[in-house]
Amino acid sequence: MDAVIPPSPSIIPRVTVGELVDQLGPATLTSLGAIPGHEAVTGTEFLDIADEVTDAAGTLLLAPSTASLSTARMAALASSAADRGAVGLVVKCSADRVPALAAIAESSGLAVLRVADRISWRLLDAQLTHLIGESDAGFTGPQDRGAEPLFAIANELAEHFGGSVAIEDLSRNILAYSSVPGQLIDELRTHGILARQVPASPYNDDQYRTVLRADGPIKYPRLGDEQPRVAFAIRAGALPLGTIWAIDASGDGPITDEQDERIRRASALAGAHLLDDLRTHATNQRPREDRLRTLLTGIDLTGTEFAELGIPEERGAALLAFDVPAAGPTAIAQLRSTVIRHLVLHRPDTVAVAHRGHVYALFAAAAVGEAVTIAEPMLPLLDRLVGDGVRIAVVGPAHRSGDVAGARELADRLLEVAAPGDATTAMRIVTVDSVRPRLVVTRVAELLAGSEEMRDPAIDALFEFEATRPLAETLLTWLESFGNIAQTAERLGVHQNTVRHRLRRAADEHGIRLERPDQRLAAWLQLRAR
Repeated sequence: MDAVIPPSPSIIPRVTVGELVDQLGPATLTSLGAIPGHEAVTGTEFLDIADEVTDAAGTLLLAPSTASLSTARMAALASSAADRGAVGLVVKCSADRVPALAAIAESSGLAVLRVADRISWRLLDAQLTHLIGESDAGFTGPQDRGAEPLFAIANELAEHFGGSVAIEDLSRNILAYSSVPGQLIDELRTHGILARQVPASPYNDDQYRTVLRADGPIKYPRLGDEQPRVAFAIRAGALPLGTIWAIDASGDGPITDEQDERIRRASALAGAHLLDDLRTHATNQRPREDRLRTLLTGIDLTGTEFAELGIPEERGAALLAFDVPAAGPTAIAQLRSTVIRHLVLHRPDTVAVAHRGHVYALFAAAAVGEAVTIAEPMLPLLDRLVGDGVRIAVVGPAHRSGDVAGARELADRLLEVAAPGDATTAMRIVTVDSVRPRLVVTRVAELLAGSEEMRDPAIDALFEFEATRPLAETLLTWLESFGNIAQTAERLGVHQNTVRHRLRRAADEHGIRLERPDQRLAAWLQLRAR
């Protein structure tokens, strides 16, 4: 009788969808229907419904934006995710949609999970990532065969430094760690390895920002119970992918030339591996697009986003907002794809996402004019591939993570005030300089709408009756013509005496005074705002 060979630890399922649901409990996550199969969950990834589902083998897809999708669209999405190897789709939904989603789960063969409304998506992702990583730590060897080179890199570096080495992604998840006998290790590193996540510390944000922006390795001296550490960024070209940290058993002395060379070599090898994993979506690293979404909303910022995106804070970044008139999800997806393909040719650091009906792109630029020069050649391409009338708002430069949400709000405002029907290039590339007067009038209109005491009631009264509307039109045209009666008459298509008569009526019958410059300015703003 042949001996039974136990399965290799490298292929033992780390944790299944059913186990995740059981561990989180019904107050957090419930399954809509039966959970098919017992496939291992290799990681989580946020799904943008405007994008196509790519290779998602073993991935649990988190879909925050599916509430507006029809049942047919949801069915197509679930079917596509199942075809790409996903093990489940996580959504938020109302109680009346549960039967339809349960039917979709049964027909697609994909686990569809419902997350409680009170649970934020970021918290859910953190809980899932922790459970998946915790399951990993229960085995003696690395469970992801694709991560084995990273463990080898960490061990080789630890043999030289004499201390524990950790390789981390941009979300501060520990992807690999050394296990060299006799290596120096402290409680902080031990806790991080067990949790597969860097422990929280008030020094974290500043240290990671410094490391990601530095050209060389950084030495952090002994601090309390923490052993001295050497840290270096992992990059592919100018694109940051993570960090590598080595406890230095030699003490607090300066970094030696050999240490510098060793950690640079380890970083280069790890960078090549992480870049390959990034391209195939095999790592659990939060994508660059998620960094941009965080910047656009301004929620849960760490302050390291620019460094993680490879954008120097000193130079700054330009934000481009793309708008397609009456665009549906398909047009938005096509727009994003076209934008990213064009921009990366000129700015390899570009990141672009679809967000709330627009497409936003961020890349390093020191001035608005620099970004406009890059954007202008895109218009004919976008007209041909996406549709006529695409407009681009250009804002910047933003120099800190917290500036980007404000830049997005300004870009949205620029698109709102720019005339949609203006087909000239000057008005399809919208900047603050190009529409500043409209911005002023729009803001004044908002101010006047909410402040009754700032409006002249006599001017408001002109708009209440059809018979007095010509007086309002004449006043506005006369003010815009700098008091020139002949020009006002020509613009209105009436006799000059008609203009004079209407101006007298406005003054005599309605009490509208326009003798002083400030009266004329206030009247023009109120009329223009209407």
